[in-house]
Amino acid sequence: MILNTTHSDKEHKSLIEDLVGRSFTLFEAIRLKGIGSKRMIIGDVSPNMKSYLNKIADINYANIELRKNGILIFINKGLQNFTWAIPYYQLVMYKTNGISIHAQGKFIHFKNTKTFKENKPFFQKMLDEKIKSDEHYNFQFA
Repeated sequence: MILNTTHSDKEHKSLIEDLVGRSFTLFEAIRLKGIGSKRMIIGDVSPNMKSYLNKIADINYANIELRKNGILIFINKGLQNFTWAIPYYQLVMYKTNGISIHAQGKFIHFKNTKTFKENKPFFQKMLDEKIKSDEHYNFQFA
């Protein structure tokens, strides 16, 4: 689900919390050594997400925040902000000349730049949180 979060809205906040959970507390964020990525350059997006990017030749940026049950991808388009909420059970990541995140019939590809390389520990942390979430719902069949 992608929401326009340029202005704060209680309804959007409750929708996001229902989908990906509450934000980590300060102590949890310190224990995890941070819950947000650095700003990364968007290389490509799926056709159904083109409207959330700058139409002219500007560089498009996004960053990611970890939540208890998913992630939030913040996309900046001029003076507007959009938030894509992805629960861990829908999250799929591919390592291709950068990284590609897929969910809900959409994808976003981040370019392999200096900031992407600085975010490698963050992506490992995100993968660890996804694995923890998947283990919570892992059923054993005999």
